[in-house]
Amino acid sequence: MRLSCLQENLQHGLSVVGRAVATRTTLPITQHVLMTIDNSRLKLSATNLEIAISTWVGAEVQEEGAVTVPARLLSDFVSSLPKETISIESLSGDRGVELKCARVEATINGADSNEFPPIPPVDEGIATQVEAQTLRDAIRQVVFAVAAEDSRPVLTGVNVDMRDDTLTLAAADGFRLAVHTTKLLNPVEEPLNFIVPGRTLQEVERLIEAQQGPIDLVVTPQRSQVLFRMKDIEIVSQLIQGVFPNYNQLIPESHDTRVIVSLQDLQRATRTASIFAKDGSGIIRLQIAPSEGGGTGKLVISSRAEEVGENTADLEAEIDGVEGKIAFNSRYLGDALGVMGKEQVALEMTTSSSPGVIRPVGSEGYIHVIMPMFVQW
Repeated sequence: MRLSCLQENLQHGLSVVGRAVATRTTLPITQHVLMTIDNSRLKLSATNLEIAISTWVGAEVQEEGAVTVPARLLSDFVSSLPKETISIESLSGDRGVELKCARVEATINGADSNEFPPIPPVDEGIATQVEAQTLRDAIRQVVFAVAAEDSRPVLTGVNVDMRDDTLTLAAADGFRLAVHTTKLLNPVEEPLNFIVPGRTLQEVERLIEAQQGPIDLVVTPQRSQVLFRMKDIEIVSQLIQGVFPNYNQLIPESHDTRVIVSLQDLQRATRTASIFAKDGSGIIRLQIAPSEGGGTGKLVISSRAEEVGENTADLEAEIDGVEGKIAFNSRYLGDALGVMGKEQVALEMTTSSSPGVIRPVGSEGYIHVIMPMFVQW
């Protein structure tokens, strides 16, 4: 293999695939990046056996070939080079590369490209498209709610449901539930339900940021893998096998009290209350007080820790219904408010022991359910 490409292009390509490089593994080859020539461009691929990322870099190719080299070493070296043209040539036997840039040269030993785990092609299956920013917003509003512990593997992923032209993403960890519904560009031929690992969607969200236009989404006929295809980037991921809980049963069908409040004010009050909540089991209390004569009511946000102190903030709010009290974990409440994206949010509740529902006002596509904390009032 012999080629030349710009330093900034190669550095960007390595940063794209770098997140799929295995960190702790018993298979050392998964800590390598595979370099091949595809349609007169340099193709970079990395995999940790759960997720594989490939990207294409513009290059002037003199000779085709394939080689794998340690990803971390190659990335660190390329990032240290000046922004000039890099010449790359594989060593004898394709077991490493020689790089030259300006007055800098290096040799990096690698391995036979045939040892690199094959990345399965996802060319057939159920396919559709979704707008890049639409998918990014959907992922951002749900992926943080996946479970961190793998005692129930299905909860470490995001449930994806596609029916006709509707895409629904849902994540839950046993204490909260996030559901986002949006539209597909192309209706699917048949209803489809599968679970994507949360880590995969975090990478998809990261890489979508600079994308424009539609994202291709393909699921294999065996429902074992999913492909996200962007411009010059492909992400292939294993799917989580299992049945996701029926989350619709967790969403309250009615409420006794609905509060509409400024998102910015509620976020500020929540951040302040979290300071004291750290030493108070992370508990934030919300007290809803409708106005006796009608008009603007009051939402009181408070937290306290016996040995530290307490904090209280009063917020003006539109209140429909009876007075109420409910307590949430400060981190869960802060996480939910952080992805709302609207000027106002609505809090709906029934009793202090029933789940609370938070929605952005003016958007029907997102709902967040948080289980309450039981406290002494």
